Amino acid sequence: MGRWEPDARGRLARVALELYAERGYEQTTVGDIAERAGVTERTYFRHFADKREALFDGSAMLQTQLVDAIRDAPADLTPIEVVGDAFASAATLLEDRGEHARTRAGVIAANPSLQERELYKMATLASAASGALTGRGVPEPTAALAAAAGVAAFTAAFEAWVADPSSTNLPAAVRDKLDALRAVTQG
Repeated sequence: MGRWEPDARGRLARVALELYAERGYEQTTVGDIAERAGVTERTYFRHFADKREALFDGSAMLQTQLVDAIRDAPADLTPIEVVGDAFASAATLLEDRGEHARTRAGVIAANPSLQERELYKMATLASAASGALTGRGVPEPTAALAAAAGVAAFTAAFEAWVADPSSTNLPAAVRDKLDALRAVTQG
């Protein structure tokens, strides 16, 4: 190993994505990632529990942004408005990472176990959003339904956003998808 460099966690996550895109997820080992990042496998496991977690490193930050936005939303908004604004707020974290998001989406689409982990991540976001809504006094099942609608809008917007490299405004896309969902329920 060479001289110590800062941000081992960030470097490991970037290198993992690069290698998964180049070689495929299954063909890449933790040893490959650690070697390219200039660290030991032990260092890798200090930062990530397994090799797929490097792809999901931003999940906690996204969830925190979502929950904070729900908690801080004006009291006069409806649950669906709160959720829509919160998911749009969370989407701002991804806006300047379009190329990364597209590469990551391609890696996940090519591997069923990663697809399963992505679904788990979205279910975790829905649960967190529902919990934050109930913390605001929104009763169940209204909180769960609003959270699920937010996840559906976010997922649809994200998929459209990564599919179109010219698309630049992910928060607006989230709001558009939520409006489309409202139209479905109104007629």
